[in-house]
Amino acid sequence: MCERICNPYLPSWEYIPDGEPHVFGDRVYVYGSHDRFNGHAFCLNDYACWSAPVGDLGDWRYEGVIYKKTDDPLNPDASMCLYAPDVTVGPDGRYYLYYVLDKVSIVSVAVSDSPAGAYEFYGYVRHADGTRLGERAGDQPQFDPGVLTEAERTYLYTGFCMRGDRSRSGPMATVLGPDMLTILEEPVFIAPSEPYSALSGFGGHEFFEAPSMRRRGDGYYFIYSSIVMHELCYATSSSPTGGFTYRGVVISNNDIGIDSYKSADKPMYYGGNNHGSIVEIAGDWYVFYHRHTNGGCFSRQGCMERIRFREDGSIPQAEISSCGPGGPLAGRGEYPAYIACNLFCKEESMYTAHGAYMDNRYPKITQDGRDGDEEPGYIANMMSGAVAGFKYFDCRGVRNVMITARGYCKGDFELRSSWDGPALGRIPVDFTNVWKEYSAKIAIPDGIQSLYFAYEGEGIASMASFELG
Repeated sequence: MCERICNPYLPSWEYIPDGEPHVFGDRVYVYGSHDRFNGHAFCLNDYACWSAPVGDLGDWRYEGVIYKKTDDPLNPDASMCLYAPDVTVGPDGRYYLYYVLDKVSIVSVAVSDSPAGAYEFYGYVRHADGTRLGERAGDQPQFDPGVLTEAERTYLYTGFCMRGDRSRSGPMATVLGPDMLTILEEPVFIAPSEPYSALSGFGGHEFFEAPSMRRRGDGYYFIYSSIVMHELCYATSSSPTGGFTYRGVVISNNDIGIDSYKSADKPMYYGGNNHGSIVEIAGDWYVFYHRHTNGGCFSRQGCMERIRFREDGSIPQAEISSCGPGGPLAGRGEYPAYIACNLFCKEESMYTAHGAYMDNRYPKITQDGRDGDEEPGYIANMMSGAVAGFKYFDCRGVRNVMITARGYCKGDFELRSSWDGPALGRIPVDFTNVWKEYSAKIAIPDGIQSLYFAYEGEGIASMASFELG
């Protein structure tokens, strides 16, 4: 694990995507689904929670398993997975966990006296007549619940809308009463799905999944994953149940849209579905999102970046980084390779599930061992032309660079300060089946720098860490 504030913010062997961050008291808690390393599907594990002091976002504490798959009466044999949840504080001061199992279209609720659980099953969201939401004629399927409580009313946001599916109209807002289960106001659609988006202003960024709502001042920010999947978008309104206007992209997990250090349409990581939200912590705002690892879609890790608001309330798209919310990392010492925020090769691929990335010859962040083993992450499958990028470092007087690598490879790791820039120097590597340190005299210019390690040579290399000195 990186001992500094960096991405991913949890240990490299933890896989908690779909992060919904909330500040309760003097700690920030992250609730998400729970992927399995090298798993065969999404969300295979029980819910686990991590928290950190609001004053130290690098000091994350494992709160343990807070809810098991078998805790829901509909799932005694654990045959269904726990999809992305959210948590809110009810009028009674207790904490309510909302979630959907993967094979039913209703919303389940669990409750706890503590934000860190454990949570106990409480019931199902229901109409006034007792029919569960999602099962009455005319109900649309429920998915990805997000919740916001204001006084005696809790706003429940749900929805999943694939491109071209005319049976799904968009994300829904449903108002619940103080018992946290019973519907006071029937679902209304607050944004369009793709087939119904003409003239809506959402064109090209229509709702796909992951609805989440946050209040900032007198306005409401609706955060969601769009039909292009890799981006978290936002829309704003003065009401929590309607009138939303599309405003833009908060973050993309492959940096599509960022044109500061490369062209806007160039992917700098292997993206995929995205899910998260924004939160204010100690006066600053952050976006939580996830990245894909292990060469596929089913081992996702949480990341976070600082965001800012313009005077008009808009949010400039945040750039993905290795340093995350803490600002540039010190340009001295050793850093694990798994904090790479850019990873690509000669053949571009925007998504984990398409093109080159599904071929095991292409670079990926992975780990040894099995799920649950506290094995450090590293970058594997670096063939000639593969590049791993790390941002940002405050470099002062760096004259030596060392990497830890292994693999049946013979070539050089070329160090650059931009992804397409000239080489600052080269570090030769050779065939080895154990981790071995290699170093070279390389001067890195003083100042805030990006570091890109490009492998050129024979065979396939893996990279565990680098050290600046």
